[in-house]
Amino acid sequence: MSSIEVKDLSKHYGSQKAVDGISFSLEKGEIVGFLGPNGAGKSTTMKILTGCLKAGSGKAFINGIDVRADPVASKKITGYLPESNPLYGDLYIREYLSFIADVHHIPNKKKVVEEMMDVVKLRPEANKKISQLSKGYKQRVGLAAALIHQPEVLILDEPTTGLDPNQIVEIREVIREYGKKRAVLFSTHILQEVEAICDRVLIINQGKIIADNSLGNLQREQHRHVVKLVLGEAVEESAWKGIPSLTSFRKISEFEWELEGEDTEKIKKQLLALSLQNNWNLVSLQSENRSLEDIFRGLTKSPNHE
Repeated sequence: MSSIEVKDLSKHYGSQKAVDGISFSLEKGEIVGFLGPNGAGKSTTMKILTGCLKAGSGKAFINGIDVRADPVASKKITGYLPESNPLYGDLYIREYLSFIADVHHIPNKKKVVEEMMDVVKLRPEANKKISQLSKGYKQRVGLAAALIHQPEVLILDEPTTGLDPNQIVEIREVIREYGKKRAVLFSTHILQEVEAICDRVLIINQGKIIADNSLGNLQREQHRHVVKLVLGEAVEESAWKGIPSLTSFRKISEFEWELEGEDTEKIKKQLLALSLQNNWNLVSLQSENRSLEDIFRGLTKSPNHE
């Protein structure tokens, strides 16, 4: 039984297809990055999974529980941090977390609240009302509320929004630790976060899943055989006609070129020979490794708005 299972899920807003027949699953111990441009359907999918929004069609399950048929049971085992973090600004941090503990009927709530304050490092601001907190600390309070009942599934929508670089590293470690024994669906626009902590990547665009794989496999599948060349002088496009293994070339700047072909090592050898033949000043010659950002941009070329 999967921790999260989505089957042919759809949601329309009038004529707009926010989510269009998507299917995927997450297993216990997986941290999966959920990526997509604005309006792609990420938040809508997460709201359906957490019972905050009804699907138009299809099914969503949390540990085998049908979210639509039994939302109370599914919410008991789900921790959710929404993108717009709803907090009670007039409450102090401990008051708010104590209230959330009561909602989940947590025994020894005082002890649990204090433990959670330590987990997400809230103690420096412990005596402030939530309305007095920075955006980063408000985000920590929301994460503490999502974790306080020890859920079996975590659904986090932009959890590092508003955090400084040190705080991001700290929260990353919390997510990584909790993800060892739970399924974590993790949406973010910070692609480095996905590269740092996720086992797998889901990419959604215009309501459809367009990629579902490990980061390593995605990089191999989407690999472009590209060599970047920097010369000490300008050369004409006609110079590359002497390299038969090239399939395309692009001028980046006056002295910089991007050359593409089936075999980068062969291209580099031919470029070296050409440089010696023409007495060019070769500044740099290297193969390109595609980042997650490159892959993401390549797969989601059409902008969309949510």
